[in-house]
Amino acid sequence: MTAERIPHTFQVDLRGLVDLLSHHLYSSPKVFLRELLQNGVDAVTARQAAEPGAPATVRLLTGDGTLRVEDSGIGLTESEVHALLATIGRSSKRDSLESARAEYLGQFGIGLLACFVVAEEIRVVSRSARDPQAPPVEWLARDDGSYTVRTLPGDARAEPGTTVHLTARHGSREWLEPARVAELARHFGSLLPYEVSVDGASVTERPPVWEHTHPSPAARRVALAAHCQETFGFAPLDSVELDVPLAGVRGVAYVLPTAVSPAQRGAHRVHLKGMLLTERADELLPEWAFFVRCVLDTDSLRPTASRENLYADETLAAVREALGEALRGWLAELAAGDQERLAQFLAVHHLGVKSLARHDTEMLRLMLPWLPFETTEGQLSLEEFARRHPVVHFTRGVEEYRQVAAIAAAQGIGVVNGGYTYDSELIELLPLARTGTSVAELDTDTVTAHLDAVDPDEELALAPFLATARAVLDPLGCDAVLRAYHPVSVPALHLDDRGTRHERARAEEEEAADDLWSGILGSLRGTAPRARLVLNHLNPLIRRMAAVQDQKLTATAVEALYGQALLMAQRPLRPADSALLNRTFLGLLDWAVHPATTDQQAEEGR
Repeated sequence: MTAERIPHTFQVDLRGLVDLLSHHLYSSPKVFLRELLQNGVDAVTARQAAEPGAPATVRLLTGDGTLRVEDSGIGLTESEVHALLATIGRSSKRDSLESARAEYLGQFGIGLLACFVVAEEIRVVSRSARDPQAPPVEWLARDDGSYTVRTLPGDARAEPGTTVHLTARHGSREWLEPARVAELARHFGSLLPYEVSVDGASVTERPPVWEHTHPSPAARRVALAAHCQETFGFAPLDSVELDVPLAGVRGVAYVLPTAVSPAQRGAHRVHLKGMLLTERADELLPEWAFFVRCVLDTDSLRPTASRENLYADETLAAVREALGEALRGWLAELAAGDQERLAQFLAVHHLGVKSLARHDTEMLRLMLPWLPFETTEGQLSLEEFARRHPVVHFTRGVEEYRQVAAIAAAQGIGVVNGGYTYDSELIELLPLARTGTSVAELDTDTVTAHLDAVDPDEELALAPFLATARAVLDPLGCDAVLRAYHPVSVPALHLDDRGTRHERARAEEEEAADDLWSGILGSLRGTAPRARLVLNHLNPLIRRMAAVQDQKLTATAVEALYGQALLMAQRPLRPADSALLNRTFLGLLDWAVHPATTDQQAEEGR
């Protein structure tokens, strides 16, 4: 025989729920005031829908450890108080007003529970505008989960609306102080559509700054700059007005006056129907738009359950794309009609535009004459550099560029430093944006081919010296090559490329690996050329070294040249390279003082 199933009702520990709200859902106790404003504004909105001419105010009145919030909204009957205020998770916006819920701020039914974060007692007195005959009703709740409901005499509240009374809990009195309440009310509610006041002083600033009219564009820019200074604490480089009517988004983006890291998340301020939702909407704009900070109001984006951030959905993705298009359009307008402002912007934020241009060929084409790149001919745009050089050579690393820049410039090889963020990607995209342009990564063969060959007879005369140099450099994974090049002051040039370094790293791993991995790494052996130490035949030091008869001294001098060339290339030194530098320094020092010591001893013997 099957036992009868008896339904039970969940029991809710209110204190535990309040602890959950304060420590996990909400970032700070200050949200209690936002919830109070939200309830008041939603109540006024509901009454305005039924009575367009009804009063529309929310008043906050502070006292000695107390706070009173009065609204002229729709109010509640006794049955609605039981159904809505005492049932956790219920919301009038969801249950009875579903068809119009887009007009309301609150949609999650948490309601007054947030007030228990700072209050030990909540008293609500409400009179319904829907039922003029219904008496005022009082709901009194404590943080232990108990509540009472009673009807009041008609004169307890003559007009429709609701009044919420809070009494501070121990340790939370500061949140109900007049100055703190005024600060929070202004912080959350400055853009609300109805009059909000604290102790008689209005905190609303309607309409928003971007909806004000001004006598001239210059006056508008000044007003927006003042708003940015007040909101974010900086004077903007420029302002970009944002308007996406289909998504119900309107606001302004302020261009930062200093460069920032692409990894820095944007601290954008988003208002939902006038109520401040978040100050850190980091997914509001595309990743490349890290050079602006936004303030905007929306009526279409969805808040998270805590109403402290935006819900990541298709609507947010569409708004993000639309705002990105607005910033693209602003850049295009600058490029077409205000190149001085564009130059000022790019001097600070070229990295952001480069990030955008990686994914937008049209933007790359538009910005080619303006984006700066480090080249062997100074800071130039890719457009200008490509006009001068039919083949645009580039390096992928800053170190590679530094080791060849001076030599390449002297030999007439045009090289772009692609080692900075996004640069190599943009250089490789250049043929798509500029038809007929060729791009090639610089390698050791290209550099060596542009250096002048030495006369065969002269090179033959230096054969013993070159043989010693190659024997010394071979264990270091490097070849010795003799060429003539400028500047003459450079005795040797160390050249390697990515392929060379990968092959060297593979060989080092193979040497250190066990038999199994050594065999696997050996099968991956590449055919890339080894690094090269290009000796400058025009340099006087090289000529004198070639004439030295002491083979041991020649070997030490070649090692010293190799170490010096590594340092000049600013490449990271391997342990073997560091040991070589120490050994050659001591060796040359010993050779320098040895003859003097011998002469001194001979003099003393006489």
